[in-house]
Amino acid sequence: MPSMTPSTDPNSTTATSMRWAVCFLLFLATTINYMDRNVFGYVEPLLHDVAFMGWNHAADKFHQPVFDNNFGNVLIYFQFAYGFGLLFAGRVIDKLGTKTGYAIAIGIWALASMSHSLVTSVAGFCIARIFLGLGESGNFPAAIKATAEWFPSEERAKAVGLFNSGSNASALIAPALVAAVTVKFGWQAAFLTTGSMGLIWLVVWMLFPYNRLRRGATITQQRLEPVTRTGPLWRILITHRGTYAFAIGKFLTDGVWWFYLFYLPQFLNRNYGLSLKEAYWYIVTVYVISSVGSIFGGSLSGWHMNRGHSVNHGRKLAMLICALCVMPVIFVPHMSALFPTNAWPATLLIALAAAAHQGWSANIFSTPADMFPSTAVSTVVGIGGAAGALGGACFTWIVKRNLSLHQLLVFTLAASAYIVALTIFQLLVPRLGAPSEPELPLSAT
Repeated sequence: MPSMTPSTDPNSTTATSMRWAVCFLLFLATTINYMDRNVFGYVEPLLHDVAFMGWNHAADKFHQPVFDNNFGNVLIYFQFAYGFGLLFAGRVIDKLGTKTGYAIAIGIWALASMSHSLVTSVAGFCIARIFLGLGESGNFPAAIKATAEWFPSEERAKAVGLFNSGSNASALIAPALVAAVTVKFGWQAAFLTTGSMGLIWLVVWMLFPYNRLRRGATITQQRLEPVTRTGPLWRILITHRGTYAFAIGKFLTDGVWWFYLFYLPQFLNRNYGLSLKEAYWYIVTVYVISSVGSIFGGSLSGWHMNRGHSVNHGRKLAMLICALCVMPVIFVPHMSALFPTNAWPATLLIALAAAAHQGWSANIFSTPADMFPSTAVSTVVGIGGAAGALGGACFTWIVKRNLSLHQLLVFTLAASAYIVALTIFQLLVPRLGAPSEPELPLSAT
């Protein structure tokens, strides 16, 4: 048997350290991605004084139809652009490779984020958000493809959970950073600050020897190759039940996460009168707990697999536990009546739901690599991400019309989305994965 190299032996010390180094780079990219995405929500209270956004200072904070419509529309433009970009980003990344595709994506979104500082109208914000959405659409297809290229099945959801916790880490950094720079330089500085971080990451990524060091294929990926050998890829994917299971799961649940991202500062401001500075520790708490959920939920399926359970059992049990942990969020609207001056009860319920979402996300993001070879993973993730963005736009439309006066409707939909999504997933894909024996490196066969 030929000698092993780091790129073919996934168990060597060098290969192990390198794949976790890649995971750290994915974590940093995802952190920056969410910082750029969330800045608009963090500066929302400052936009009350921006004339073109339409805030009516003569009305109370729960009756601002012009401002709420403008704010919601800017978010929806981002979500539609993000979804449209995902239809193509995954396939482009599969064609160009992870390193090149990821570099192009972050370059576009970093410049788009910085362009927000130049706008002078609602239309300007919408245009900037469109380009931000197109660029950010490359993040998750590239990152999920990278985990398929670097991690075996039993570690994949854990790796996804770790890098996806960057979405939570952004909440530790961004509110304080945005508050600091906006106090001194205005809301425009927030976009310049976070956007420039993407350009710094791009330099590091281009210097990293990704293609030279990444590991070879595994037994499971080899067995999945025939899935895409029977015809053109798009025709195969649109007839494969796994594509629809993943896409529907994302459609039903992504909008709930985006609701927490974009509307948490507004929720705390309008229900409890908290400014961004005053809300900082509440927001941080939500995302710290979310990080725990992301890592724990991602590790849970691998923990079961390492004890002899199948990929199917491990993934779906973890997703079921997460779906059940989301459901108490339905009680959030009652908290402001029970505790009108204390935001912690509502915050902790949202934190539990957000943590459960992140655990769910780590596992559902791992399912494309359980159903398709790595040559198709980014394309499938892109399709699912596009469906998630469409679902996010639909949920944002519901939120912008109902959050101020009909909060129970919004939180009921958020609470039930995951269990419905898992039921549909099970009906479409009763069994996940290639044959269930453990993955081994091809060179060991």
